[in-house]
Amino acid sequence: MRIAVLGTGIVGRTIGTRLVGLGHEVMMGSRTADNVDAGAWVASAGAGASAGTFADAAAFGDLVFNCTAGAASLEALGRARSENLARKTLVDVANHLDFSQGVPPNVVVSPTDSLGEQIQHVFPDAHVVKTLNTINCNVMVDPARVPGEHDVFVCGNDPAAKAEVVDLLESFGWPAERILDLGDISAARGVEAYVQLWLRFLGATGTNDLNIRIVS
Repeated sequence: MRIAVLGTGIVGRTIGTRLVGLGHEVMMGSRTADNVDAGAWVASAGAGASAGTFADAAAFGDLVFNCTAGAASLEALGRARSENLARKTLVDVANHLDFSQGVPPNVVVSPTDSLGEQIQHVFPDAHVVKTLNTINCNVMVDPARVPGEHDVFVCGNDPAAKAEVVDLLESFGWPAERILDLGDISAARGVEAYVQLWLRFLGATGTNDLNIRIVS
């Protein structure tokens, strides 16, 4: 599959590397075609990896990962251009974090809105699926880093897009029974708000390799 990864940070590089390792063609998108971090990633990821602007990558990909910083996601996706996102699955893994008061950051959330919903509203022809934002990027692509069974969540309005994302998650190593569909994109409010608690878990345990399991 041809996949776009928007964002050159640790999340984008980690997901992009895993996707290339699984045999996908991956283009990393950034503001400029000559982004240094994207170029370094291409050199390290090897065959199947390429880089370009946000628009180049979105046009290239049959599926698009939004791995940009949440505060800049709408601007970055605007640069990717709505016509390049239309009718494609747009996997949103971003969290809107506010570091203005130091660390740990505040998570910018609302009881009546979410970044995932905002993206779906601004790009109505894309099929937005929120997932993976509740865990560290290394656990995203290698769930075995956390011992035992634990859960990842998906939500979105389009069943076919969610099924496509579930297939990708399974290829990352997530068992089907531990991938929980929370419903439509409004469920992004809950998973984005949860990140505030995840940050406290990180502070208490001192490790990124952590996650939760839902028991009923």
